[in-house]
Amino acid sequence: MSEAASQTPAVGETLAPGARPHRDVRPASAQAPASATALALARKVGAGRGARLVHLASSERRAEEIGRALAGFAPALQVLVLPPWDCLPYDRASPSRDIMGRRMRVLQQLAKGGRACVLITSPEALVQKLPPKETLAAAFLDLERGQVIDREALAAFAAATGYVVDDRIDEPGEIAFLGEVIDIYPADAARPVRIVIEDNRISEMRTYDPLSQRSEGDVEVLHLGPASELIFSPGPDGASPERAPGAEHAMAQHYGALASLFELLPKARLSTDAKALARLAEVEDHVLDAFEARTSLGGGGVEPASPDALHVLALALKTAMTGWSNARLDVGGFAPMTNLALQRNPGRAFCDLVDNHRQAHRRVVLTGLRQELRPMARALARGLDLKPKPVADWSAALSAERGGVVSVELDLDTGFVEAANDLVVIAASDVSGGRTAARAATSVQDLLAEPDLRPGDVVLHEDHGVGVLRELARIEIDGVGRDTLQLEYHGGDTLQAPVEEIGRIWCYGAEASAVTLDRLKGDGWAKRRADVHRHLETTAEQLVVLAKARQERQCAPIVPPKAAYAKFAARFAYPETPDQSAAIEAMLGDLASGRPMDRLVCGDVGFGKTEVALRAAAAVALSGRQVALAAPTTVLARQHVETFRRRFAGTGIGVAHLSRLVTPAEARAVKQGLESGEVHIVIGTQALGGKDVAFDNLGLMIIDEEQKFGAALKGQLRALAEDGHLLTLTATPIPRTLQAAMIGVQDVSVIASPPARRRPIRTFLAPFDAASLRMALLREKRRGGQSFLVVPRIEDIAPIGQQLESLVPELQVRVAHGGLAPEEADAVMVGFADGEGDVLLATNIIESGLDVPRANTMIVWRPDRFGLSQLHQLRGRVGRGRTQGVAYLLSDPQDDLSEATRARLSTLEAFDRLGSGLAISARDLDLRGGGDLVGEDQAGHVRMIGAGLYQRLLARAVQVARGEAEAADWTPDLSLGDPGAIPSTTFLTR
Repeated sequence: MSEAASQTPAVGETLAPGARPHRDVRPASAQAPASATALALARKVGAGRGARLVHLASSERRAEEIGRALAGFAPALQVLVLPPWDCLPYDRASPSRDIMGRRMRVLQQLAKGGRACVLITSPEALVQKLPPKETLAAAFLDLERGQVIDREALAAFAAATGYVVDDRIDEPGEIAFLGEVIDIYPADAARPVRIVIEDNRISEMRTYDPLSQRSEGDVEVLHLGPASELIFSPGPDGASPERAPGAEHAMAQHYGALASLFELLPKARLSTDAKALARLAEVEDHVLDAFEARTSLGGGGVEPASPDALHVLALALKTAMTGWSNARLDVGGFAPMTNLALQRNPGRAFCDLVDNHRQAHRRVVLTGLRQELRPMARALARGLDLKPKPVADWSAALSAERGGVVSVELDLDTGFVEAANDLVVIAASDVSGGRTAARAATSVQDLLAEPDLRPGDVVLHEDHGVGVLRELARIEIDGVGRDTLQLEYHGGDTLQAPVEEIGRIWCYGAEASAVTLDRLKGDGWAKRRADVHRHLETTAEQLVVLAKARQERQCAPIVPPKAAYAKFAARFAYPETPDQSAAIEAMLGDLASGRPMDRLVCGDVGFGKTEVALRAAAAVALSGRQVALAAPTTVLARQHVETFRRRFAGTGIGVAHLSRLVTPAEARAVKQGLESGEVHIVIGTQALGGKDVAFDNLGLMIIDEEQKFGAALKGQLRALAEDGHLLTLTATPIPRTLQAAMIGVQDVSVIASPPARRRPIRTFLAPFDAASLRMALLREKRRGGQSFLVVPRIEDIAPIGQQLESLVPELQVRVAHGGLAPEEADAVMVGFADGEGDVLLATNIIESGLDVPRANTMIVWRPDRFGLSQLHQLRGRVGRGRTQGVAYLLSDPQDDLSEATRARLSTLEAFDRLGSGLAISARDLDLRGGGDLVGEDQAGHVRMIGAGLYQRLLARAVQVARGEAEAADWTPDLSLGDPGAIPSTTFLTR
């Protein structure tokens, strides 16, 4: 059942072009590239007859890669990928709705029978049982344009199949009933669908972008599947039972018996990856251990179902697998593609590789998505004066002449060489080191646009002050119906604002329970508004002075030597994201402008801010001037030193370290070198702001994690760069900095595009549960990773440590907190980053910059005692690679969270998408206010009137202070006719 025992090198091993691998270089456990396995499957299906083919990949990620590649190689073939649940066995959390939706869609396709298909799955998914086929009739619903729609029946279907009702659709498995419009995000779909209803019939359906709300394409028939594997039967009143978190783990009790893949495909053929069978044994151990932990430690409420009820294990698994016939894959002739990204000059190495294979009369096929093929074509044009021939599909690529080079849009993660067929496939990631996402660069305005208004939001009416938007209500005036926005004020008083005034109503941002509403007939709002106007006039005048002084300041332009800088940039082992490229280009433009740079780079953890800093440092240092980088912690400073020394090796530019980790003698030598100009780059902590630190010719000051520095220290660091440039990096900017960026006082670059295929961190908020804690830590250990367990106070370390000793005695626990000697804490954290220990029990001392590549699980005890930005930074410590990262926010089960606290923490669950750091900071700005932009008052005036209105008023005040003509207020003129109401079929967002 396994891959042929070929002796090709492991993925990433370098092969000289045209060379054949030695028979003894590949370990027996090594696997063929996923793309090669997919091609072997395509050939196996083409040559086979009858039974369906199941391929067991060694991991979920590899199953996805094989599935994507196979769909490209054989577009006419039905390719199904069955994912496993993305939660722990016997967990208190449910699997994600998109995972369950995909699994149910696969179940439906398998139950149909007939059509030949290939099912790709993983050990976790193979052993996990599915709902019985009898549930499918109630689990799927087709909606067709023109048909009569029953809203109540659709609502009942959504409740029974696990959809969550919301007023705005963001994630799979959500539905919103908005009058004559219904938005639904099918659980197994890539985009949500907007359904428009006229006269109780579906007049149109179209997919749309959930962020921009822009329509993308028409839909004639919507095949709507479930968002859960637990399908309820509605009661006599049409209502379904309440769906508790983790309810899917009780499916066996609900259905009576579950189905397995072996029952659905009784006569399938089976092929496996080389490592898949060993992984099956690990999965079985994990399930059994999770069951034992749940039964012995409790905490789950309902008695857990037996492992055999939910999984196919032990003898039953062995018997079932022998019932499938063996479909041996021939992958012995495939060799992995050279990892060109590791070469000193990947572009040159790529051209040499292509040229050598052409000379050997091999067919060279370049693969990637459209945006990935373009740079490959440019490299060949520059290096070989060669233009690859674009072809439509894989079959056309195979028809190309030998010695030719073609390109085809195929989604392969790695390439391969098949010498026997003179075939060379080079994937984009083989050259660039990673995948490139397709999206345009992002601006701060894109991310911080004024949000849509929803019922229940706290709003501010420019004439009446702070209230709560309750509903869009229709009232009758002189026999004419008019739409109004119903606003509630202090004491329950209501204001019916005409819908035409929506341009004067702003989102305030805070929770209704946390604000004092204005009185409709009081003068509090008028006084507050006058106070804010006076403050804005003063602030605007000061800002104009600051901006004018900045514009008048001049410095020598910095333009790095082209060849040396290009060589340095080429050593970056990954493709630049669009936002990264835009930030680097803007930074280089600032340095060459002849005016001092003051640029803020905002980007989530792991999105590539450090590379922007490295490019800036290279540009300045290669031009002969000095660079300083200030980090908030010694651990982060040390990691930066290692990174910078590695990248600047061989350039003749030295990197010095200045923090408490260096000896007094080393510190003196560094300071002397800075003053004499012998030290080109220095990286340190607050020590850089010391009075005894002087520079010979400082050209650039970089402040990393600026939110961790106090205003006074930042002022000292800025003063050092008075005659040079300033670059500030942050993942979650403090409100004051964010506010300055939003009004243009500081130049801003936003890095919101994540590395391609990096996964969001799944975030769960739940009460502490000993069994779930044990399972989470052991799962991470089994997949070769490490875990963090973070507590809010040093006194929490000892009791939590004792629990860990009893729950997971087999794991090595390291401890770090601020009460340790600095050298000891640093040694623990650096050692953990180097792989020492399984769990790091720590306070939030690990929040900034600790890069642990193997860490994928973050557990936070008492998250209510942390700030939003702190929690976001903490969960950013995990999932830095391709492995799914998970964050568990575990509250004290003896201490119920208040509604306000629960709402605040739910922000982390809601903003669990990649790149959400700025959104969280904007939320923090709404809740806390921005601080005075030109003073030290952290309360600020933003909170008095809300961020949105503050932005507009301040921009207007700045225009006046500059002597510019004040732009008149503009709001759309709504001509609603008679009656004065918005037609019910119209869907508007603010």
